[in-house]
Amino acid sequence: MNADLSLVTLIAEASLLVKLVMLILLLVSIYSWTIIFKKRSELRLAVRDADAFEDKFWSGNELNRLYEDISARPHISRGMEGIFEVGFKEFVRLKKSDPASAAVLDGAQRVMRISLAREIDRLEETLPFLATAGSTSPYIGLFGTVWGIMNSFRALGEVQQATLAMVAPGISEALIATAMGLFAAIPAVIAYNRYSHKAERLINRYDNFLEEFSSILHRQHS
Repeated sequence: MNADLSLVTLIAEASLLVKLVMLILLLVSIYSWTIIFKKRSELRLAVRDADAFEDKFWSGNELNRLYEDISARPHISRGMEGIFEVGFKEFVRLKKSDPASAAVLDGAQRVMRISLAREIDRLEETLPFLATAGSTSPYIGLFGTVWGIMNSFRALGEVQQATLAMVAPGISEALIATAMGLFAAIPAVIAYNRYSHKAERLINRYDNFLEEFSSILHRQHS
């Protein structure tokens, strides 16, 4: 008996549960790659914006002029630029109401910390899915494989004489689930480790800028 071991045939003849496992892994893989490309673009843009803003900030321009240029733009400021905008805006507002109060610096730092927290959430958004996909996809695929092999051996128990041609298709279709699990997991793990490191470095830059800008505001307030 000749067994058709082509990939399409094996998938088509797999049991309903194994097909469901393969479909889940396919959807996980597609969504993971969507996140990978999107996060790659977001992080590259965030690094570019941070570099551009630092060049402007440390070029010696007046803070008032820099704030006016940023606030005049129609789009919402992000990253380091956004932290600067909300911090300087709050600093000016509080200083007008009570110039000698110590709450001026505390208020400015508070709104900058809130802005930093929002940037952290934005940078780390969707990264947990990559971590989850990387850690669970192999087990989902293994479940499909175990189920497929169980069905193969159950079918063997119903015949008088077992041959390799009878067992090969069932085992092959079962192993496809494991392969798909690895295919979904490996890129997700690599992307998660790479983008987590990049996001952490960017967050450290934001935090260092916040501290440096706070020192500048402290000197201006003194």
